[in-house]
Amino acid sequence: MPTQRSSASDSTIISKPAAAAARATEPPAALAKPAPLAAEDRRITRSKRALRDALVELIEERGLTNFSASDLCARADLNRGTLYNNFGDMEGLLAALEDDIMDDLENLQSCMQRLSLKDVLRYRVNKKPMPFLVNLFDYLREQGDFLHAIMGPKGDPSFGPRVRDAVCTEIIQTILHERYRNDPSPFVQYYVAFYASAYLGVITHWIETGMKESSQEMALVAMRLFFIKPGDPIRL
Repeated sequence: MPTQRSSASDSTIISKPAAAAARATEPPAALAKPAPLAAEDRRITRSKRALRDALVELIEERGLTNFSASDLCARADLNRGTLYNNFGDMEGLLAALEDDIMDDLENLQSCMQRLSLKDVLRYRVNKKPMPFLVNLFDYLREQGDFLHAIMGPKGDPSFGPRVRDAVCTEIIQTILHERYRNDPSPFVQYYVAFYASAYLGVITHWIETGMKESSQEMALVAMRLFFIKPGDPIRL
């Protein structure tokens, strides 16, 4: 009997530490790497921001094609491995930054696509800025330094047309009468192309001249330009 009690006691003493040791080798599910991943995400975000700011500065100073990856990383105070590991090369970084802008603009479009011509006319009659346009110019202002560099004469000539096709064309489609929105006739297509290019010109001029007007003012300008006719007074 004493021997049996001793054996049972030894079994208990051995099994608990062994089980604890086994558990200690397995990371708890709740702690399975979220903190390192979050830290990694923050590090990548900081690096991307530093590279973005450096890219803007160098484009403004030298032009997009007149500096190297080494120049970019030195300006961002990062090693070249950070650029190559996260973006592949400078072209990959530029594509990622431009795609971020386009993704954000596409998200804004969802608000615009819910508008009807009646909604637009109601804002016009009340002389109030359309909220979508205010939000659009707010966003463009936030990205103003990048857009000034990339859409300027030293930047990427392919980016302006992307903005035109994704945003300006959609704005014009919104104000078209429903019977014209899917009309493939050449004159309708020229009408859309003409006004879409004109609105890209409005955005570009606003950015180039320092974005002095508020987003609300620019939304009213955009609204007025929708409906101004030859011979009308050129005023809001």
